[in-house]
Amino acid sequence: MASSREYLQFILEQLSGLEDIRYRAMMGEYILYYKDRVAGGIYDDRLLVKAVPSAVSYMNDVQYEIPYEGAKEMLLVDNVDNREYLKGLFEAMYGELPAPKAKKR
Repeated sequence: MASSREYLQFILEQLSGLEDIRYRAMMGEYILYYKDRVAGGIYDDRLLVKAVPSAVSYMNDVQYEIPYEGAKEMLLVDNVDNREYLKGLFEAMYGELPAPKAKKR
């Protein structure tokens, strides 16, 4: 099942307190970038973030989910109605998110 544009717009609105949030559509789902680093994505109308240690310690209730078959486990964010919580989560994670790979020329 693909994610809806409505859910994407809802999540982007919830993250509007952060600077430099963007997304990229990929096979019916959406990859979320925070300051040019992949932070997570929207899969089957669920917000999932990378399972970095800072995210695990920030979240009260940690639930691991697989975004699609063959992918690494990610963390399910179920507190999407709380903007401050989401902002804090993404800010906490940023330092542990992998830097973008240099493009080959």
